Amino acid sequence: MTTTTHHPETSQTLDRGLRALEELADAPTGLTVTELADHLGVNRTIVYRLLATLELHGLARRDAAGRARLGIGVLALARRVQPLLRDAAAIPLRRLAEEVGATAHLTVVDGTEALAVAVVEPTWTDYHVAYRVGSRHPLDRGAAGRAIVAYRDSGTKTYSVTQGELQVGAFGIAAPLVDVPGIEASVGVISFGELDPARTGPRIVRAAAEVAKALR
Repeated sequence: MTTTTHHPETSQTLDRGLRALEELADAPTGLTVTELADHLGVNRTIVYRLLATLELHGLARRDAAGRARLGIGVLALARRVQPLLRDAAAIPLRRLAEEVGATAHLTVVDGTEALAVAVVEPTWTDYHVAYRVGSRHPLDRGAAGRAIVAYRDSGTKTYSVTQGELQVGAFGIAAPLVDVPGIEASVGVISFGELDPARTGPRIVRAAAEVAKALR
């Protein structure tokens, strides 16, 4: 059960609807109306009204067993967020790529995968890793995903380092975005040349902090 302190200028109904979406997002197998009512600390009648409104906008659905789940309308909203993420990351990623001489990227969580939503390649190197927007990989492989998982599981704010987990001979270093509500993401670089974590890691942490600040 979550509790919220309401200010006079806020909408209690909207707050409950948003909290309902958060609860559904944290329940992959869905929630019954009773379970959702318990989590929100409200009665079933209110939950029925919330779900009816969310279903009308495609943000929630109820399966054959009556369990409430997120609706596919959430995916459309998520796609519209990606340009905002790319805008926030553009300058920090460009600076990082040029300083380090490696391909820089912003990666977000998409289900159980890490999804690259912004990629910047350095302009002055003879060669660099070709990494594309839309590239996906499991969260437990590669520095980008490992940095996110480490922050999620234990609050680790420093950088993660990997070698050869996504491409043979490729080195990766990434740091999580810290204290950005609703977004699990990391900033990192990937290179075929070995990277010095002591030199590169702090620069990546700084770039991640710059992106996080732009998103708050």
